[in-house]
Amino acid sequence: MKKMIFSAGLALGAFTFSDKAIAQEIDSLPSHVDSTHIVTAVPPPSQLSRTPERFHSTIEGIAIPAAMLGYGFIALNNPTLRDLNTSTRAEVKEDHPTFRTQIDNYLQYSPVAAVYALNALGIHGKHNFRDRTIILGLAAVFTAGTTEGIKHWTHEERPDGSDFLSFPSGHTATAFASAEFLRQEYKDVSPWYGIAGYAAAAATGALRVYNNKHWVSDVVAGAGLGILSTKAAYWVYPWMQQKLFKDKREHADKVVMPYYNPQFHSAGLSFIFFPR
Repeated sequence: MKKMIFSAGLALGAFTFSDKAIAQEIDSLPSHVDSTHIVTAVPPPSQLSRTPERFHSTIEGIAIPAAMLGYGFIALNNPTLRDLNTSTRAEVKEDHPTFRTQIDNYLQYSPVAAVYALNALGIHGKHNFRDRTIILGLAAVFTAGTTEGIKHWTHEERPDGSDFLSFPSGHTATAFASAEFLRQEYKDVSPWYGIAGYAAAAATGALRVYNNKHWVSDVVAGAGLGILSTKAAYWVYPWMQQKLFKDKREHADKVVMPYYNPQFHSAGLSFIFFPR
């Protein structure tokens, strides 16, 4: 999770678009230049700073991840679901007693990496660089903050007995938050991007079970929590921008970036200023 937030912050500090800078470029062109050439000199609309659209989700889009999270909470004290956790773990250990891998430590971030790679290749998603990076930062804060809080509150022991921070799965929450981020950015381009992201997230969750680090209910709950966290980020961001930045042109050189510090378990907002 710390790597996810660090990468979001690093990407945000690297670049920003300014309406004022674009206007200056157009003004500097010779007067005899045809207007069609002026249009081609301006980045596509998806790359310009604009007021983000309000987020809308279907009832199923909220109900399904909420039910997944609810399943995890019920499994904490339900004998039938706890037996399902135990029997699944026993079957996995019987079939793959020596299985160990660290791929899940990296696979959880692959959907986020795909978003920035696709944009670098010229396949633009829903938001420009700055907006999507702030949304990613918000999703990371929501995911990390809620996951850490629930872990310490429920005090569930891991299957391998290493600690009492099993519920919910943080890796799975990060993976599904990343997958939903990829889906939201590219669902209007092709649904296959979202499908690929969710496949990577599902693989991450399965590997957490095979690595004996989580119960099945931990993974199911983590998936629901991650999806809801990203949806919350898309819902909050337009409101946050409207409240903090009344005039888009006047404040185009200012950006608000959320942060979360796993070491000290603290979160907040940082303000980044770009010189005019």
